[in-house]
Amino acid sequence: MVSNIAGGRPPRPGVEPGAQLGALEVYAAQAHGYLSAGGDQLARLAGLLRPAVLESWLRSVRGGIDPMDAVDGRGLRGADLQRYLQAHPIAALMPLIDKLLVQDTARTGLIVVVADQFGRVLSVHGGAEQVAAAAQIGLRAGDDLSERRIGTNAVGLVVRTGRAAWIHGPEHFLHRMHQLTGAAAPVHDPDGRLVGVLMIAGGVRVAKPEILALVKATATAAEMDLLLTAMRSGERGTGRGRRDPAPPHPAGRLALDVLGLGQPQLSVADDRVPLSQRHAEILLLLAEHPEGLGADHLALLLDDTDLDTGTIRAAVSRLRAVVGPTVFGSRPYRLRVPLATDVEALRAALDSGDVDSALRLYAGPVLPRSSAPGIIDIRDELRVRLRTAVLGSGDAAALRRWTACPEGRDDAAAWAAYRATVDRDSPLYAQIEAKIRVLDRRLGADATRMQRFGS
Repeated sequence: MVSNIAGGRPPRPGVEPGAQLGALEVYAAQAHGYLSAGGDQLARLAGLLRPAVLESWLRSVRGGIDPMDAVDGRGLRGADLQRYLQAHPIAALMPLIDKLLVQDTARTGLIVVVADQFGRVLSVHGGAEQVAAAAQIGLRAGDDLSERRIGTNAVGLVVRTGRAAWIHGPEHFLHRMHQLTGAAAPVHDPDGRLVGVLMIAGGVRVAKPEILALVKATATAAEMDLLLTAMRSGERGTGRGRRDPAPPHPAGRLALDVLGLGQPQLSVADDRVPLSQRHAEILLLLAEHPEGLGADHLALLLDDTDLDTGTIRAAVSRLRAVVGPTVFGSRPYRLRVPLATDVEALRAALDSGDVDSALRLYAGPVLPRSSAPGIIDIRDELRVRLRTAVLGSGDAAALRRWTACPEGRDDAAAWAAYRATVDRDSPLYAQIEAKIRVLDRRLGADATRMQRFGS
């Protein structure tokens, strides 16, 4: 049954449907051998995998993913999944996705997977036989395809990076997905936030460039639809092209600090109120979703092991006792007063290209002790954006500060960029060169070379 999802037998070595896939399969299969050996053999992965795939594999290893992991029964199912889908922004886009992608693709024997911004599968479309085969390898509605749950795959990579991606056969971290090729693209809302992922999946035919182009074109059309909807909604809000302001809070504007290792805090006028991690998670997620969050959606953002909504309601009730009854409403949970966050300030600095201010604002990762999926995504987004901005700046001071912080301490690409700003005859150049040599020995020369030139 599983082979049916691939549309027949896997390609023979040497067959080249798009980009030397035969060689890619051989190298990826060899990489799985080194992965099984573990230890020092992991350093040999660098010459066998594409840079983006290599980085994803290494994250999967660090996350403790088992390549032989079997399909389990976890996931959102039945009425819970339907409520979640109906409340999700992707629901309004399904007629468009069906028209542009599903109708034609399903007739070719391929499947279309629609996932949310966290990699949770919302729906799977295609022939009955192909959909059943997909379910056998873990592509079912309600399943979690995030990288942290199943390792390297196209949907998980899009969620992680925000960019379109394709993963072929043994490039997948899990063995049960080796007969699958996936081409996926992100769908962003008008504010630039990821709201979902579209993927075409099947056999070797999916590796053709035109398949990825088709998915990307549909994602772009979906983004335009969201933009037009937002514009119409804004025009209807007051008749003046903008919505009514939120009611003022009696204590004034609120501010939430969640960056760094310290205890999260809420500032109310001149007072600072310490928050528990769970309360900080809820407030930050509500600030990130001004449209509001249903209890089911909030539960998924807080815990990917199906946290029950009764627990959510209890946590929200306790939070109201801390911040006051007027801060947010219910059904859905939504902030009713302005809430400034240091996450928002950091994003603003990055949006304006002010790398120096961004580094000063970045006291550390977002709620570093949190394992909530929604918080992890915000944390990863900010870290990647800040790192990219620092490396792109070519500024010696910015690179010095980044390589001095815990997250940049072992960043080979940052050290190489820092070295390029220093005079070769200076003692500092020698110190940086020594650090790069240490990283080469610790991580493997191939791995650090890939970081510097290919990632």
